[in-house]
Amino acid sequence: MEKIHGKSITEEQIQQWADEAEAGYDLSKLPAPRRGRPPVGKGAGTVVPVRLDDETIAALMARAEAEGLATRSDAIREAIRQWTGADLQS
Repeated sequence: MEKIHGKSITEEQIQQWADEAEAGYDLSKLPAPRRGRPPVGKGAGTVVPVRLDDETIAALMARAEAEGLATRSDAIREAIRQWTGADLQS
């Protein structure tokens, strides 16, 4: 049995996808493609690599969870907003 992203896929499902692909797709019904990542502020973003030790990351993520922030990047951006007093939200 095949797996996709850890989920078992049956031969029947694979055949159904193949049949669907062979029949063709109406490209006008597909969503318009998006370019790049969504903005995270008022302008183009810049990647800023940073090294953090395990203790700092654990503290960051504990606070992020308590505040309902979903990702490490969101937590780091929020910490920077609070420290700088900047309104960086889009």
